[in-house]
Amino acid sequence: MEVEAQLSSNTRKALLVLSCVILSIGHCGGPLVMRQYFVRGGERIWFSSWLETAGWPLILVPLIITYMHRRTKQGSHAKLFFMKPPLFVASAVIGVLTALDDYLYAYGVAKLPVSTIALIIASQLAFTAAFAFLLVKQKFTSYSVNAIFLLSIGAGVLALHTSSDRPANESNKEYYLGFFMTLAAAALYGFILPLVELTYKKAKQAITYSLVMEIQMVMCFFATVFCTVGMLVNNDFQAIPREAKEYELGEAKYYLVVVWNGIMWQCFYLGAIGVIFSASSLVAGIVLAVLLPVTEILAVIFFHEKFQAEKGVSLALSLWGFVSYFYGEIKDSKKKENPTPETELPQTVNP
Repeated sequence: MEVEAQLSSNTRKALLVLSCVILSIGHCGGPLVMRQYFVRGGERIWFSSWLETAGWPLILVPLIITYMHRRTKQGSHAKLFFMKPPLFVASAVIGVLTALDDYLYAYGVAKLPVSTIALIIASQLAFTAAFAFLLVKQKFTSYSVNAIFLLSIGAGVLALHTSSDRPANESNKEYYLGFFMTLAAAALYGFILPLVELTYKKAKQAITYSLVMEIQMVMCFFATVFCTVGMLVNNDFQAIPREAKEYELGEAKYYLVVVWNGIMWQCFYLGAIGVIFSASSLVAGIVLAVLLPVTEILAVIFFHEKFQAEKGVSLALSLWGFVSYFYGEIKDSKKKENPTPETELPQTVNP
């Protein structure tokens, strides 16, 4: 049994590492590709929201592979899908919330530089911690409270000094609206992550990684349907061919950007639910916070964005908040692994 448990632990750790890598690719690449769409002539926000989840058919590939693997072992008794109706409904509801979050985020990307967006999204860790406490009874420590405070201050610094960061030909109203839409997206996704974890815990069936991929597919499918309605109302389907012809980089590269947009965001969502499955929603929030400097550097390199003093202060506060939280988690885990004599229960001696 010890060998089996160890194998299970090793597999979970390997899956966590793989999920973190996939999440990193999506989280760093997604905003850059989406911003590339907007700065080169793209204007369709509902279309960009749609692209964030439209890559859901890609999940069918690993699902088919895992099914074929089960088929070789179980024969005709192998199940094609594991999801039960209650879990399907829950996944559909989370999918609609994801679609709303996608729209808020896409609006922000259309109006703000990527480096600014990354710093605002860093506040997501604070929202994730708060909602994790409410939904899955995540415990707070002095370190996590300090992290939430620092991340909130970091976002506040950006809110007070935004005029120098405003792109050309954009009004202050549009810029501030983009700022608060992005902040709302951070808050909503900070709610979605613990909600997914709560769904795992409340599901009256065993949660396997195959089932996790099924949940992700259903979530993305309903999010895509919701955004499709938005595209229909906004006449995006009629505008796409015209927009492709007028795109600065050319029609072929327009569709290349669109395809990679969908791929990158599917990596993001698949990685996020993998981290939640292997660890917790809070760990997913921490990984996203860790990637903040990477996104900042890539934005400066690829888009030559300005990195003013207020962004430096916000970045420092965000990193300080992350280090504070991570240090607290390490200290807490060590305390659990090596309890002090005072915390151990007294042993009773049988007469």
